[in-house]
Amino acid sequence: MGITNEECIKDIMSYLKKIDYIKPEDIPNIDLYMDQVTTFMDEHLQSTKRYDDDKMLTKTMINNYTKNNLLPSPNKKKYSKEHMLLLIFIYYFKNILSISDIQRIFSPLTEKYYNKNNEINLESIYKEVFSLEKDQINVLIKDVIRKYSKSKLTFEEAENEEEREFLTTFTFICMLSFDVYVKKMIIEKMIDGFDINKKKDKKDESSKGNE
Repeated sequence: MGITNEECIKDIMSYLKKIDYIKPEDIPNIDLYMDQVTTFMDEHLQSTKRYDDDKMLTKTMINNYTKNNLLPSPNKKKYSKEHMLLLIFIYYFKNILSISDIQRIFSPLTEKYYNKNNEINLESIYKEVFSLEKDQINVLIKDVIRKYSKSKLTFEEAENEEEREFLTTFTFICMLSFDVYVKKMIIEKMIDGFDINKKKDKKDESSKGNE
């Protein structure tokens, strides 16, 4: 007998409650070679794997991030703690955003905060952002339960229980997918607006220079 939708939802809720993030203090304070970086990521992000043989980050991925200016070049083939923080951000972003969009977000981030002795630095940004993400878990759980409950009220006219279960499951997946689609669209619009503001600032600076 297969797992029921109710059991599946309970498993999902249990999984969501256990979601955690890599804390800055868990990251070594010494620079790491590529193999050490991939091993660390694989160990600390394994709970997010869908399949056992999934790789969190590969050497090819990291090299491509550097080539695409998402990640600053390593120093003598070694990656700093700041590199690691950026790689964790990339890991989560890459599931929903294109490489070019991530680059557009990261460009000002690395320019202003990478390897800088500012009061606000990459580590403090990372801590602040992920503390907020953690607070959203309970909100997310309630929203998923609400969507699931709503989907269970659909297709009451289905001919049999098996057909109705498939249709209500499909409805639930569609509701979750639409939520992701809208949020992704909002993110893209914000990135596009951010680029427009940057171009406007450059244009204003150029106009001042001609006065």
